Amino acid sequence: MMLFAITGITLNHASQIESRPVVTAKTAQLPADLLSHLQALIVEGEPPSKDTLLPSTVSDWLQRTWGAPVAEHAVEWSADEAYIAMPRPGGDAWLRIDIATGQAEYEVTDRGWVSWLNDLHKGRHTGVLWAWFIDAFAVVCLIFSATGLLILKYHSAKRPGTWPLVGLGLVLPALIAILFIH
Repeated sequence: MMLFAITGITLNHASQIESRPVVTAKTAQLPADLLSHLQALIVEGEPPSKDTLLPSTVSDWLQRTWGAPVAEHAVEWSADEAYIAMPRPGGDAWLRIDIATGQAEYEVTDRGWVSWLNDLHKGRHTGVLWAWFIDAFAVVCLIFSATGLLILKYHSAKRPGTWPLVGLGLVLPALIAILFIH
């Protein structure tokens, strides 16, 4: 809960937190035998269907050469190139292969740990397992809040200020939202 609260603060002040992204760009020439595998996918100048992945020989070479995890990523095909977007928490990556020449470019951007934590907070580019985890965490927070209200109800008879404070906790955020959010 503390990490969730901290990342809530960093998200609210993202424009005030300076970040210096680190961009790593690499280029290489695809071996001729692998290039022929890509070129074989282009039939009569038409790119393959959207659901066609890179041939495993090409994705294996990219993994060995750059550590680029492209095997599971969708490919945006055109008659001229294969482009793979690989967004990730706290950064971004992309890969482009020129189908005519075999020139390959790979770029990775790392925006730092604050960006990484903020993306985890939002569930951005984190995968289905993390999305399920933060949903379950949200349900647990709701249960925690509901049981807290039950405990307040139990102790409120001896503490007359309980319900006015709970009411203020509801009314104050609502007034701020109504009056100051445009």
